[in-house]
Amino acid sequence: MGELKDKAKGLANEIAGNVKQAAGKANDDPALHAEGKAQERKGEAQNLLGKVKGALGDKV
Repeated sequence: MGELKDKAKGLANEIAGNVKQAAGKANDDPALHAEGKAQERKGEAQNLLGKVKGALGDKV
């Protein structure tokens, strides 16, 4: 179950990060854009962790 949970959290963070990046770009707010980029990267890492857990059978 950890695999799906990590993948779901990762996807949610990627989406939220993309929204923040777009808002930061639209409002000319470099801090918000950078925050969104960081959140997107966090989501990508969580998604990768979920994939690794799936490959190793949740033993990570």
